[in-house]
Amino acid sequence: MKQAEIVKLSDTELVEYLAKFRLNYSDLKSAHVVSSLENPLEVRSTRRSIARILTEMSNRGINA
Repeated sequence: MKQAEIVKLSDTELVEYLAKFRLNYSDLKSAHVVSSLENPLEVRSTRRSIARILTEMSNRGINA
């Protein structure tokens, strides 16, 4: 998810996307341990999306 898209989201949407990406990230990590992923770069992009969302939440003063 790009930063420009994240800036346009409402506060509640940010919290929802954060939960969704964290769940996806944990699933990807588990799957990667068991067997190789089809696209291992997806782990990195998910982690970076989480960081972007957390940064925007911090800028807005929202607690995670």
